[in-house]
Amino acid sequence: MCNACGVATHVLEPAAPARKFAALRNRDCRPYLFGAGLSMMADNIEHVITYWVLWQKFHSPALAGFEVISHWVPFLLFSVYFGSLADRHDCRRLIQAAQVLFMAVSAAWGVLFLTDSLQVWMACVLLVLHGCAGSLWGPGEQLMLHDFVGHEDLPSAVRLNATFRSLGILFGPVVGSALLLGLGPTAGIFANILFYLPLTLFLFRTKFTGHTRDGGVARPRLGVLDALRVFREVRSNHTMVSMIVLAGLGSLFVGASMQSSMPIFAHDLGAGDAGLTYGVLLFANGVGGVIGGILLEATGRIKPTVKAAVVSTAIYGLTSVFFAATTSYPFAVVMLVIGGVANLASMSIGQTIVQLLAPAADRGRVIGLYGMSSSGLRAGSGFTVGLAGAAIGVHWSLGLSAAALCLGTAAAAFYARQGRVRQD
Repeated sequence: MCNACGVATHVLEPAAPARKFAALRNRDCRPYLFGAGLSMMADNIEHVITYWVLWQKFHSPALAGFEVISHWVPFLLFSVYFGSLADRHDCRRLIQAAQVLFMAVSAAWGVLFLTDSLQVWMACVLLVLHGCAGSLWGPGEQLMLHDFVGHEDLPSAVRLNATFRSLGILFGPVVGSALLLGLGPTAGIFANILFYLPLTLFLFRTKFTGHTRDGGVARPRLGVLDALRVFREVRSNHTMVSMIVLAGLGSLFVGASMQSSMPIFAHDLGAGDAGLTYGVLLFANGVGGVIGGILLEATGRIKPTVKAAVVSTAIYGLTSVFFAATTSYPFAVVMLVIGGVANLASMSIGQTIVQLLAPAADRGRVIGLYGMSSSGLRAGSGFTVGLAGAAIGVHWSLGLSAAALCLGTAAAAFYARQGRVRQD
């Protein structure tokens, strides 16, 4: 019986126990994971340097808001279409195209810094292109992971990929700040290009294309309307829909807003030096994801099931409620760490279940739909927490949003269970 959805005809997990750190033992997947971690670190380094320069030059709160919107809206608009591209084409080349676009944007920033010719409209264009590169990378990356390890070790590959990305997010600000202070913004942004090269060069060496394990599966013709077909097909699978909804709930109600609101929480918690308080809160928020990935992989006890995804999402919501409500700085740090663990578990489990249940011919489109929900809806957290926080206070807005996440999680669990009852 399927451990993900309970349907007897679905068999998603191997009979043998899963190997710990299986994806790292795979000689084809291992260099990809390290390269992806470096690229994610470069992504965050660029944020550190460019956001600092933009604020120093323009002092525009509106531009600061656009920085967040431009990063996530491309995922909302283009993820399904880029998933269609991943279904039809060599995923190595799509990921390389995304990496080249990342590098080109960094180089363009460097030239504009060097010539002191940066204008607001130029910054907006580069910010949008950077967001497009990220959304192009996503579906091809997940297909490559499946191709590297197959069904048996896919949970390990998805978990470890999320862990390496969390490491990139964790160390990106550290390395970015070092480059900014040591080399300056111009030399620092040019140096950042080097971090994209390992993954780009590795993809010339690997034989996997994202489709080698699928054989001669017929793939639908590519087109915008054809890409939308996945919405109708996924609708009938309650398990898959519930995982996509869970990812969207977490992104919409908490998403990127917690990190952007962290200076306010650091000030209100007031534990010693404000800068140190802020840094520790940010570190706790990031390190939870890394710890979560390592623990999940080392223990191997949490399987990719609907129940595990629901419980971990609920824990993420509850810890966010407690973080918003507490006045204790140590307790807030603990809640951030536990929430980071739960969030990584929720996202990696949901991603795994969606991949395993997706038809081979439409896997890229389905992953794109999941990415649209899990990443694209992060732009909405600027409204549910950010704008609402301006009216009622960020503690209340985050607390109420996190409570809504818990209620939505319960509704998604009920929906998945109803689908299981119907299929039984």
